[in-house]
Amino acid sequence: MASDAVPSLDKFPTAAASRLWPRLRRWLMPAFGVLVLCLLISHAHKVDWAGAWQALRQYSPLRLLAVLGIATASHMLYGCYDLIGRHHTRHRLSRWCTWAIAVASYAFNLNLGSLVGGMALRARLYARAGLDEVTIAQVIGISLATNWLGYGLLAGSLFAAGVIEAPAQAHMASGTLRALGGLMVLLAIGYVVACALTSGSEWRIRGKSLRLPPAKIALVQLAVSATNWALMGAAMYLLLNQQVSYGTALGVLMAASVVGVLIPIPGGLGVLEAVYLVLLSGSIRQGVLMGAVLAYRSLYYLVPLAGGLLLYLLLERYASTHPATDGAAAPPV
Repeated sequence: MASDAVPSLDKFPTAAASRLWPRLRRWLMPAFGVLVLCLLISHAHKVDWAGAWQALRQYSPLRLLAVLGIATASHMLYGCYDLIGRHHTRHRLSRWCTWAIAVASYAFNLNLGSLVGGMALRARLYARAGLDEVTIAQVIGISLATNWLGYGLLAGSLFAAGVIEAPAQAHMASGTLRALGGLMVLLAIGYVVACALTSGSEWRIRGKSLRLPPAKIALVQLAVSATNWALMGAAMYLLLNQQVSYGTALGVLMAASVVGVLIPIPGGLGVLEAVYLVLLSGSIRQGVLMGAVLAYRSLYYLVPLAGGLLLYLLLERYASTHPATDGAAAPPV
């Protein structure tokens, strides 16, 4: 049986590491970003825009409709991330409203960046609905953890299996990416193990309580997120006309996604296209490759943004006609 006492983390030796990490990140992240940016610039002048336009015109309406259906399913599944947070925090906001806030925020996140869509917009909508700041932070934290844990499990498996190899320009040892992939898988598994071992325990960090979800919820997080990333890969696989394996299409997409996070350009504009050029230009004609990426951006980013805007307007209207009441969030049991 778990102890009712709330242990303090202040005495742990990791406190020193937590103070050192921001200083290292200040230099390591920009350095990595510069390296990636150099790779992108070196391929920017090679884009075959005429070929890309021709490839776009050759897509059948049925294929584009299938990709749009997959994109819609992915966005709808993403809304379940915040439903997991709702279950964990036990806040009283309705399921449909929680789901709609997550879906609308995701559409804005993809096109305007995480600070605007993933954080600011979501926090505003939850606050308008009556949730307190602590609960909002917990729901957003659960959503972010769900997204990147599933990413780590799926991408780590692909990298460890050698599906994606680092480009020669990166001057990376052949086994580095495989080792990184193995580490990502171990971290995802370690999260589930930590949830199982600390079930019911609570920590207090800087005056705020932290409680990991049960192991069964952690498994749901991994399953939902991995499925969502798999859907994204399926959309790109169809747009590439199956000229590469599904694993390759998915692996490149996941590599491009993490590069987009490291280079915070709104919507990852140009980053997605350049990463595909770097990793697949030797396997697929550039015109076909760029046509696929542009079609993906249109169907997965831009079209859902219209739906996200509609949801946002509906949520704002609902909030204005249904003022939030006290007690929108209930304490966890």
